[in-house]
Amino acid sequence: MPRETIRSLLLIDEDAGQRRLVSAIAARAGWRTIVADIGPDSLASLSTPQGSTIEAILIDQRDDTPAMVAELRAQHPDKAVHILTEMAGLAVAVEAMRQGATDYLVKPIAPDRLLAALDAAANRQSIEGELRPMAEKLWQPLPFEEIVGTGTAFRAAVATAAKAARARIPVLIEGERGTGKEMFAEAIHAASPRAQRPLVVIDCGAIPANVIDSDLFGHERGAFAGAFERKPGRFVEADGGTLFLDDVSSLALDTQARLLATIETGRIWPLGSRGYREVDIRIIAASRMSLAEEVAAGRFREDLLYRLAGVHVAIPPLRERMGDLPLLVRHLLDRIAHQPGLRELEITDDALALLAGYDWPGNVRQLQNALFRAAVLCDAPSLTTADFPQIAQESFSRRRQPRGNGLGHRVPVSPSGGVTLYTPDGHLRPLDEIEADVIRHAISHYRGRMSEVARRLGIGRSTLYRKLGELGIDTAA
Repeated sequence: MPRETIRSLLLIDEDAGQRRLVSAIAARAGWRTIVADIGPDSLASLSTPQGSTIEAILIDQRDDTPAMVAELRAQHPDKAVHILTEMAGLAVAVEAMRQGATDYLVKPIAPDRLLAALDAAANRQSIEGELRPMAEKLWQPLPFEEIVGTGTAFRAAVATAAKAARARIPVLIEGERGTGKEMFAEAIHAASPRAQRPLVVIDCGAIPANVIDSDLFGHERGAFAGAFERKPGRFVEADGGTLFLDDVSSLALDTQARLLATIETGRIWPLGSRGYREVDIRIIAASRMSLAEEVAAGRFREDLLYRLAGVHVAIPPLRERMGDLPLLVRHLLDRIAHQPGLRELEITDDALALLAGYDWPGNVRQLQNALFRAAVLCDAPSLTTADFPQIAQESFSRRRQPRGNGLGHRVPVSPSGGVTLYTPDGHLRPLDEIEADVIRHAISHYRGRMSEVARRLGIGRSTLYRKLGELGIDTAA
């Protein structure tokens, strides 16, 4: 049998606790961790025989980290370099990325974020190397009225979620990875009567099956080997507030049964406990898989699906609402500009056209991260096609096929964010489609100020609302 490839992580950090944590997380994915103190000899391991197995480097941030990264990239350009930082030091981390760092992770480090970064390091030759999600979320939650999108299916999802926010019933959000399920969950919680209570987020897919029950429901001291102290669990943390169960389809059937019992009774039974505790929780669940299909395949309980889907929100993928892309790009660039160490940037029409011609399998999150990386490395006042080299390479190597928008035709995208008059085969589009796109564009451009939209279009407000109904344009937030 061929010998298994050994992958090593070089951790440059003086914090003993953090060393143990990173080493334990990395070991889950089969990585060996080589530790070194910060100092002149910190990179010495790269010159030893075991240095050939080092594929990723994680450096605890200091003021001189950018210079260290520049030296490292000059000597070892094939190594993925990640910075471990605190939010207060974000500007230094951004400068380190300008010097060649691959990414950064914000302390306290989340296990799934580190594993994703190591996975990206192991696949740096693939297109996903640049386009994988950034290590940490930098954005503040958005209220419903600031969620960007004009497509009918997307606005319908926003409207449904906004109405559900005021109720007490569970909400199930389905959509592909990166479509914004957590953003919707945050908006629902913020608009609910529980907004002043905690929103507790748990990624069910990132927690091992033998740990998830303890993490959700808690355990008593001595409940199992290694349970040296009592743990309350996420349900207790969220008591009075909202519990967001992301990737709920990954739960094992026995955990699903415990979850169903808790939803039906409002009680949790911690592992090793002889009694129960009552909790008052609003559950929002999310899945990138269709739970109905998972039920049909025998992997998800039908009774639990009915309990979770008090309200069902379906978020369409980005490829089905490409008409939103120009507005979405500018919205994301505006948010990126407010991050420490970054600035306002324009984007050229050619660059917008390049982005509009890409499939975005990672959806809005992938677009966000591609823009963030480009903004970090850009020295000019505008982003150009040169700032998206791997997207350009992927688009060149794979001719993109026309895609549907769920209404039977491809969504036309003008690089400048305007309206395209012609179909891909060179014929004029139907007048009602063009008119609908003009109105959607105006609503987005004037941020939903309907009086201004009507004035700029040269029509009365009553005429505008009549056209919204005739054309099936949903502006509800």
